[in-house]
Amino acid sequence: MPRYAADSVLLAPLPDVWTFLADPYNLADWWPGISGVEPDRRGLAPGARWKVLGPDRPSYLRKPQMSGMLLVLDVVPMQRLSFQLTNDRIEAELTLSPAADDCTEVSLLVEAPFLSGLRRRFPAQALARLRSLLRTSEEA
Repeated sequence: MPRYAADSVLLAPLPDVWTFLADPYNLADWWPGISGVEPDRRGLAPGARWKVLGPDRPSYLRKPQMSGMLLVLDVVPMQRLSFQLTNDRIEAELTLSPAADDCTEVSLLVEAPFLSGLRRRFPAQALARLRSLLRTSEEA
């Protein structure tokens, strides 16, 4: 399966980034192709299953408002989060580490089948959206 990766520096300290990522409802804000999340009672925990909703508009391979499931595979607080979008067989691993000046280095590795429609730039797009949401250490 193809693997795509991207790295970025977020302009927010690691605790702020983790707090944002640990809230399941925020996934729809930064993960392309997801418009809503209904987490199970476990929230962000290994084995948790979240219902995810697709966008309201149809695309070449998708009907509007398709739903699927996200399975949380691994969680290491403040370091790593991995999950699988089961319908598309997409696996993602997000790793975090503190950087200078209250910033956070983040890497996203995404693996998906050839016919999933996932493009090489997908991880960079996801991180760009995350970066635009987390700018707490940016000077005003």
